Amino acid sequence: MCIFGLSVAALLLLVFTLDLAIKIPFSRASMLMDIGGLVGALGLGIISFTTLREQS
Repeated sequence: MCIFGLSVAALLLLVFTLDLAIKIPFSRASMLMDIGGLVGALGLGIISFTTLREQS
């Protein structure tokens, strides 16, 4: 589950970063949505990484 969370976080980071940078795939419909998505993806990545590190 931790690795799945990390991969989802990486995918979301890629999607929202691309939208902010080159307006693909959402045509930058809302910059607030992009920033919120980036913050959420970073949060998921941090939580997944710390949990994975704790289990080792």
